[in-house]
Amino acid sequence: MVRSLKNREGSSDSVPSLAAKVWQPGVDELEEGEELQCDPSAYNSLHAFHIGWPCMSFDVVRDSLGLVRTEFPHTVYCVAGTQAEKSSWNSIGIFKLSNISGKRQDLVPSDENSDMDSESSDSDEEEEDTVLQLRKVSHEGCVNRIRAMAQNPNIVASWADSGHVQVWDFSSHLNALAESESHGASAVSNQSPLVKFGGHKDEGYAIDWSLLEPGRLLSGDCKNCIYLWEPTSGTWNIDANPFIGHTASVEDLQRNSPSSTIKTHKADVNVISWNKYGTSEGRDTTVDLMAYFEYHKHPITSIEWSPPHAASHDASSIVAVSSSDNQLTIWDLSLERDEEEEAEFKAQMKEQVNAPTDLPPLLFVHQGQKDLKELHWHPQIPGMVISTAADGFNILMPSNIENALPA
Repeated sequence: MVRSLKNREGSSDSVPSLAAKVWQPGVDELEEGEELQCDPSAYNSLHAFHIGWPCMSFDVVRDSLGLVRTEFPHTVYCVAGTQAEKSSWNSIGIFKLSNISGKRQDLVPSDENSDMDSESSDSDEEEEDTVLQLRKVSHEGCVNRIRAMAQNPNIVASWADSGHVQVWDFSSHLNALAESESHGASAVSNQSPLVKFGGHKDEGYAIDWSLLEPGRLLSGDCKNCIYLWEPTSGTWNIDANPFIGHTASVEDLQRNSPSSTIKTHKADVNVISWNKYGTSEGRDTTVDLMAYFEYHKHPITSIEWSPPHAASHDASSIVAVSSSDNQLTIWDLSLERDEEEEAEFKAQMKEQVNAPTDLPPLLFVHQGQKDLKELHWHPQIPGMVISTAADGFNILMPSNIENALPA
């Protein structure tokens, strides 16, 4: 975001220009007549869409289009669960977003007239609109959390505010989306889940598939219980005796992919991912205290480490965070301040821009969405982050995440 001055008539002709400044939400205040405007040069790709009702949770569905895709236009598949006004209006959306366009952007324009020329589409042809295809399956109650199995992406687990955990097979919907190019949504269909478990004593949010053992599932509720699901002959056996180790709500859990251990946390932590967690106080912390810093002023709602291919930076150190302060931030915890590099960069810029003095790991700040709920890196498209909020979804590819586009 950049600051923009406008007079009351909406024209900036008579307003003197100000030196560019990194504007920090929660730190800097907008003056009268100022507004924030999106700087499109900060993104290699940015798209917004919605599927009707807001979605608290979604997941990226892995596909067969390529393990590491760097060329535009992109195609993504996702599943998402709605938060409708009435319980009976809820559904799970299975959708495909295709023809996601992007551009190349030079970091520093080479001359005064090159600002516009430095932006170029991936194709010489005129860009076509992004195409959204949506199929809906009726769901009992709001969807608190939804997760697709990595090994069999057509198998999806959902947590409902009714207290039920359900497992679905959406292969027919995904196949139909793959074969169709038409824009639009289908009518809501009624489909029976493979399993509907009502053994939890309360609703919950914690759910995760095992990356080591296909089909093994864990679900945790707000009454401190965690259940283990074991796959067997096309269905699941669920242990009648839950794991009980917490005295408060299990808000999130995640399997550690190199082993069979489980990471869980109680109510004062909203979300976790291995080696870091987000607290309700707005702090980001790594478990082994690699770093501890405060930035967000409101609760952390989602946090996720980048896949190994996401950047030329050390991918194990890059993390994306969303917060109810309406910010999505991307951090590289391996970065340290380099004053010589900063001075060299400033010398190339037409305007002198001073970086914040206390945030060297901060790579990117994305704004514009209201009440952010969840984010995910796309596991097959380097540099792509998808986020959901009360006003819909955003797909973004920051321009400073290197190798997000082909060289």
